[in-house]
Amino acid sequence: MTEQKKKYGFLKIGRIEVENPVLLAPMEDVTDLPYRLICRKLGADIVYSEFIASEGIIRDAKRSKQKMLIDDRERPVALQIFGSNIDAMVKSAQIIEEIGVDFIDINYGCWVKNVVRNNAGAALLKEPDKMVLMTKAVVDAVKVPVTVKTRLGWDKSSIIIVELAKRLENTGIAALSIHCRTRIEAIKGEADWSWIPKIKANISIPVILNGDVKNHKDVKRAFEETGCDGVMIGRAAIGYPFIFREAKHFLDTGEELSPPDISDRIEICLEHLRNEIEFKGLHRGLIEFRKNYSGYLKGLRDSHQIRQKLVVTETYDEIVDILYNYKDYLLSIESSA
Repeated sequence: MTEQKKKYGFLKIGRIEVENPVLLAPMEDVTDLPYRLICRKLGADIVYSEFIASEGIIRDAKRSKQKMLIDDRERPVALQIFGSNIDAMVKSAQIIEEIGVDFIDINYGCWVKNVVRNNAGAALLKEPDKMVLMTKAVVDAVKVPVTVKTRLGWDKSSIIIVELAKRLENTGIAALSIHCRTRIEAIKGEADWSWIPKIKANISIPVILNGDVKNHKDVKRAFEETGCDGVMIGRAAIGYPFIFREAKHFLDTGEELSPPDISDRIEICLEHLRNEIEFKGLHRGLIEFRKNYSGYLKGLRDSHQIRQKLVVTETYDEIVDILYNYKDYLLSIESSA
């Protein structure tokens, strides 16, 4: 280990050990298997699934089964579960364990109304006793490591995370990820990283920071300012998986990478699309991928017109032609400038 790497975090979850860990956060409709493979390729050390409803898992629902797909190329990978019924959470964790997942993460942080209305996700911040009981039940029911992702509290008048973190540690969880906002704040306002050192001072398991990590400089600053054991990237990774490559390079060398050029963007975009098709089939893969073009082409000249073509194209070969012709167009403009 170099002297530079010793300055930053070290994360151990079961048999997983990572230096300077930069993680892909679980995000609904974003962190499916095709995208997780891309993020791992570009430097994410650990990736998390979209959240999966425990009730859907035990009912063998089609949507839940799709979310539970994992691939050896993406390891280490965690599947994240949520729910309000302790028995259902236990049964779903046992089902996931049989899949061969590296560890299970419990979602106590989702702020979305439909989830909270059903007393799941961040709603458990108003019932910390139940949260602790549920966590202990899941930990005791499986042999793989269990981790938790939560928030500071329900609102700014009820920030309970320091005491709650200790209680969660006592259940036997392997690590704790903190989105440094309250449920009421959702994704608004500024994440308050100042709570991370307070949490770390009260527990011995790894603490992972999440919230307002927007670029490679924020990753380094998060490690340096808070002493966190890992940094989790959420919204900044949507449409821009290159953030992991940039962050890891910056941590390891102190040097900034140039942003991806047009060729890099298009090749990764097409690889991501091929992943979608591989795991979801041609028709569904093409349709579900359409939301990703804006991210890969963001900021490029005349990209709006290209996206309009791409979202109505129904064959992979046509998409390849459109993107390669667009690349040639941009390179020609570049060379004549």
